[in-house]
Amino acid sequence: MAAQQDEDFAAMFESTSATAANRGMRRVRTGQMVEGIVAEISTDSVFVDIGAKSEARIERAQLTDKDGKIKVEVGQKIRATVASAGRDGVVLVVHIGRGGVDTRSLELAKDSGVPIEGTVSKAVKAGLEVEIGGVRAFCPASQVDIGYVQELEHLVGQKFFFKVMEVKEGGRSVIVSRKAVLKDERQEQAKGVRERLVVGAELDGIVQSIQAYGAFIDLGGIEGLVHISELGHGRVERVEDVVKIGEPVKVRVVALDTRGTSGDLKISLSMKSSDQPETPHVAADTMLVGKVAEIAAFGVFVDTEQGRGLVPMAELGIPHGADPKRSFPIGKDVEVVVMSRDQKTGKLRLSIKGVAAAEERSNFKSFAQANKKAAGPGKGMGSLGELLKGFEGKLGSGPARAAAAEPAPAAARNDDRRRRV
Repeated sequence: MAAQQDEDFAAMFESTSATAANRGMRRVRTGQMVEGIVAEISTDSVFVDIGAKSEARIERAQLTDKDGKIKVEVGQKIRATVASAGRDGVVLVVHIGRGGVDTRSLELAKDSGVPIEGTVSKAVKAGLEVEIGGVRAFCPASQVDIGYVQELEHLVGQKFFFKVMEVKEGGRSVIVSRKAVLKDERQEQAKGVRERLVVGAELDGIVQSIQAYGAFIDLGGIEGLVHISELGHGRVERVEDVVKIGEPVKVRVVALDTRGTSGDLKISLSMKSSDQPETPHVAADTMLVGKVAEIAAFGVFVDTEQGRGLVPMAELGIPHGADPKRSFPIGKDVEVVVMSRDQKTGKLRLSIKGVAAAEERSNFKSFAQANKKAAGPGKGMGSLGELLKGFEGKLGSGPARAAAAEPAPAAARNDDRRRRV
C-alpha cells in the first residue's frame, strides 16, 4: 500500500514538473527578435537555445565570414530574428539576401528589421538602385550613409546590407536604407564602448570633426571631445595643426558628465600622454630672451626657450594706465627675468622691469666669485675694505699714485679755499 502511494506521488510530481516546464517554455512568432546561447555547431547549421521547447536553428552560412570561417562559438550569446516557427521548429535569421528573395522575405525583413543583403547596380542623382536577389530596390541618397555622400559612383558593384523600409505593389516598389543598418551597428558598438568608459581609460578613436575649440573623436558609435588645451603638453594655436579629419588617434578619458534630464553623456578626452614630462627647473633671476606672444588684460605672455610665461602688468615697466600693446606688440623680442616657476603646472612668472636689477645682482655675484677664486682656497672673500683695495689696485701704482696720496701743503690748501669762495 505504501509502495503504491509512493508510485502515485512520483507520477503526480513528474506530471506537475512537466506542466510547469511547459508553462515556462517560450513561445515565439515570426518576425520576433530573440536572444539565445549557441548550443551546437554542425556542418550546415548552428543550434541556439532560446528557451523554447526545442533549440532554434540558423543556417551556418548566416554566421560565417567571407572566407567561410564560423564567427560564433558554443556558449556565445547571439541575437537573431525568427524567420518561421511551426511544427518543423524555429528557424532564425541574422540577415536576409543570401539565396533567393521573394516578397515574403522582403515583408519579413521589413517587419523584423533584419538587414537584407544587396548589390548596388546603378547610381542615379537621387540615390542608388540595388539588386536584392533578383528584386530591384531603391536607396535614397539621404539613406546611403550616416553622413552626406556627395559621390555615389564609387559604390556601384559593391555589396552592402540594407534595411527594408517600404514594400509596395507586391514587391515591385521597394525602398531600402543603408543608413539604418549603420546606425544600428554604431549603437551596438556604443554599448561595448560605454562598458569601458571610465575616467583614465585609454581608447582608440577617429577624428570625426574639427572646431575652433577642439576635435570630436568617434570612439566607435559614440563621440567625445578633445578640447584644444588637451591636444598636447605645449600650447596649440590651431586644432588643425595637430589633427586631421579621419586620422586615427589614441585618447584618454578625463571626465564623464551626464547632461541633465536628457541623459546624454558628455565625454571629455585628452591626447596628452598620461606620463607628463617633468617640468625643468629654472632658477629665479635667470635671464631669458623671448618674443611677445599674446596680450591679455592682466599682462603679456612671452614665449621663451623654457616655455611660455606671463609678465604681469606691474612687471612691464610702463606707466600706470599705458597701453601694453603699444610698448609690446606681438612678435617683439624682449628680455625677461624669471621670478618663479610653478613645478606642478610648469607656469612661468616673468618680469621685464626687473631685468636691470637682476643684471646688477648677477654682475656683483660674478665679481665676488672672481675675487674669491683669486684669493685662493680657504681664504674667503674678505671684508668690504679688502674688496675696495682690490678696486684701488686697478687704478695703478708708483710715484704718480704716491704723489696723489700725499697731503697738499697748507698754503696750497688756503689758495684752494679762496678759489672756492
